[in-house]
Amino acid sequence: MSQLRDAFTIFLSLLVEAFPFLLLGVILSSLLLSFINEEQLIKIMPRNPILGSLAGSIFGFVFPVCECGNVPVARRFLLQGLPTSVAIGFLLAAPTLNPIVIWSTWIVFRDQPEIIWLRLLFSWLIATIIACVFSVQKDSRPMLHHLLAKRMKIRSNYTRSSVKGKRANSPLLKGGNFLVGESGKVEKLDQGLLRKKSTPNLIFGFLENINQELRELGGVLVIGSAIAAAIQVFVPRDFILNLGQDTITSILAMMLLAAVVSICSTVDSFFALSFAGTFTSSSLLAFLVFGPMIDLKAVGLMLSVFKPRVIFYLFALAGQLTFILTLTYGYFF
Repeated sequence: MSQLRDAFTIFLSLLVEAFPFLLLGVILSSLLLSFINEEQLIKIMPRNPILGSLAGSIFGFVFPVCECGNVPVARRFLLQGLPTSVAIGFLLAAPTLNPIVIWSTWIVFRDQPEIIWLRLLFSWLIATIIACVFSVQKDSRPMLHHLLAKRMKIRSNYTRSSVKGKRANSPLLKGGNFLVGESGKVEKLDQGLLRKKSTPNLIFGFLENINQELRELGGVLVIGSAIAAAIQVFVPRDFILNLGQDTITSILAMMLLAAVVSICSTVDSFFALSFAGTFTSSSLLAFLVFGPMIDLKAVGLMLSVFKPRVIFYLFALAGQLTFILTLTYGYFF
């Protein structure tokens, strides 16, 4: 009975910790939908896979959200037609490469500045490499959740039919923001309304998109938090910690611990500090790099965007690259 109480307490704490960042991400996603012309955004985005990956990786400074809030923003990038490399680069790097996380890491590890800089460097490098790998797939729809792929197809068909049915000076060609409702009905946001930010229609569309995305992503956040709480309570933490006896096993143990505890990237530095006396610097670095990219809450949210096999590939690539980079640091520095 006490274990159930502990699990419920952890479940509530994960939700309380994660929901504000999920809400922030949904709000940023809705702002992208309502106030940014996607044609202009796509125009300035580099088409080169490597440059697109770099651009996506540094978007965290523009949209400072953790792993709980970056999913709706990345999903909006995909819906607005941005390259897959940009969305995946942002999805993996934004939880670490943002001012809030940099500041919290500096507060904790200011006596070990190499951990701060290496956390940023490794996170950026891993996100860029994985984004380049997935950029080989030109059409992102086969990788996406069927509902998201359906919305992209509806939006694409709507745009093509509008172009065929109107002349070149049609206002449909001048704006690029579309709202796809649950029924599949497509509504195009008038760019004239966007200039009048107090327009009731714009406010309604903004609030409607927040409501829809919160209902879609909030459910998987609850499921992911419940799974994370159950694992923390029913899998003995000593079993994980006893694995960290040398450089290799300590890195693997801290990566596993990062996935299990599912702690938000804005506060994970404080959690890692509690293991500083037991684990090596390379294993602490592995925890700080791998955790924000892959944890149980993030996986639950990412499943609303990507197919399971894509999540598995992200898991495998992020894990391998984190292990290689931190092991190299552990042996040579």
